[in-house]
Parts: sequence; C-alpha cells; structure tokens
Amino acid sequence: MTGVGLGRLEFGCAGIGNLYREISNTDAAGALQAAWDGGSRYFDTAPHYGLGLSEQRLGRFLADRPREDFLVSTKVGRLLVENPLFSGGESDDEGFAVPARLKREWDPSEAGIRRSLAESLERMDLAKADIVYLHDPDAYDLTAGIEKGLPALEKLRAEGTVRAIGVGANSAETLLACVEAAELDYIMLAGRYTLLDQSAAKELLPRCLEKGVQVVNAGVYNSGILARHQVSAGSHFNYAPASADLQAKAVRIAAICQQFGTDLPTAALHFSLRHPAVVAVVAGASSAAQAVQNASRMQSTVSEGLWDALTAEELIPHTS
Repeated sequence: MTGVGLGRLEFGCAGIGNLYREISNTDAAGALQAAWDGGSRYFDTAPHYGLGLSEQRLGRFLADRPREDFLVSTKVGRLLVENPLFSGGESDDEGFAVPARLKREWDPSEAGIRRSLAESLERMDLAKADIVYLHDPDAYDLTAGIEKGLPALEKLRAEGTVRAIGVGANSAETLLACVEAAELDYIMLAGRYTLLDQSAAKELLPRCLEKGVQVVNAGVYNSGILARHQVSAGSHFNYAPASADLQAKAVRIAAICQQFGTDLPTAALHFSLRHPAVVAVVAGASSAAQAVQNASRMQSTVSEGLWDALTAEELIPHTS
C-alpha cells in the first residue's frame, strides 16, 4: 500500500461517472477537489461507472498529485467492449447518463481480469491500483466468480501486480461466500449495514473480524431514502421505490434523530462505522456542495444517546 491509510470517510466515484444524470467535467473535478479538501484520500471507482468515464475523470484529477498521497481501488469482472448495436443516439441502460458506445461483458477468467485491470489503469494513467475488487459476481455467475475470479486475484496479489484484493457486492450472502472461499484483504459492502438494513451483522461482519478482512461500507444511504432530512413519499431503497413499511421506519428514525440534535443522513453516515469490522465508509458526490456536506456530516458529533434511543425503539439491533 502507499503511505496513507483509509480514513473514516472516503470517496465513491459512481456519481462522477454520470450516475442517473449527466454532470460536467468541471462539476466532477469540483466534487473530487472538495472531497480531497475534506480529507478523503481513498477513491473507489470501476469500469462499470459511466462505461469508463469515472475512471477517466478520476485519473485526470489525480494526475498532478504525488502517488504516495492517495489510494485507489477499481473493480474487475466486467470488461468494456464495443457495442455493435450503437448507432449514435442510444444511452447506457444501466443507470449512467452516457452514450452506449460500449457494453459490459462478464469475464471472471484470469485473462479477463488482467485485461480489465490493464484497461482501467490506462484510463486512469496509473501504474498500479491499491485495491482491486471482483465486482458483483452474483449478478452474473457467483460460482465462476469464486472458482475463477478469486484465484486470479490471489495470483495477481502474490506476484505484486496488485497490492490488495477484495469483492464488492450488494449481497451479504455473496460476500460471505467469497470471504470463506479466498484470503481477501477487503470487501466493499453496499447497503447491507445501514440504519435500515443490518443483515450483514448476522454472519458476514463477525466472520470478517475472525478472518481479518477489512470492510469498506458503501451505499449507506440505501439508494436515497436516508440521504435527506425528511423522508419523502417517493423515496428509493435498494434502487427501487421504498415500501410503505420502510418509509414509515425511516420517518421514525428521522424524528428520533431530531430529538438528539442531528439529522437522518448524518446519523446514517455515523451508524455505518459502528461495527468494529468496518474500517471506512465510502460516500459519493456529483458536486462540490455534496462532497462538502458529506465531510461536514462526518465531522459532526452524534450523541451516544441516539443509538440507545433507536435500540430501545427496536429500530436498530441491540448488538449495534
């Protein structure tokens, strides 16, 4: 690893890959600069994010900074290949506001992983990534990801091509299977240890503690429902409209947060670090203002009484 370690709040680069909406190069650079100014030195990206756009923008931002001053992770498993159906006007159909000139192709083989990493490093103009994650293997073929992808990553680490390896996924069950199958350094856990979903705390996080696997927590706003002071009727959870029960639970949590002088997104950020297996939380931003807001929330003090009150109301488990 380089000369810096993971901080409590680090930067996720999906937003600067035009997640859900197009942003300018200037706004992307502003979000990255604000995150840097707020203390973030670890940046997580992936080819999936904007069909390479996120990696390109991150690389331009980091170009004039000493390599020992930051950490970068990217992901493998999804190759970007030419889209033969692209005729000029089609947009990506996986949530990113970019032209669909390329498409994603699942390839967990050693050759595919080496190619994916090499292309990512070229887009970022970096010689080496600090952490490389196998990306969402359960979305394609978990067995192939475990049997082909993880041994390939272990080989790359052993030969020094990458510094550390891991798996990133939205499923606690998927990540537990990968933790058991390989000697991972990290996992990136998306949305499964939050104020509304602590499913990872049952088996996955204790097992990570036992095996010394460090957890980077992502998706802690659960796709938006925890991202605002007030919970709206149109809130999303896990990339879909939130159920009435989940909305009602979030409203109750928000009201208790107000009683303790904080707000829902600030509590969401702080809760995501409460398990001892979690070493950092990754939060994204698509503007400087959002990045500044995330840093301000993380720097806020949250009363221990809040967690006691949420536990008493059975809104978070007693083990948290």
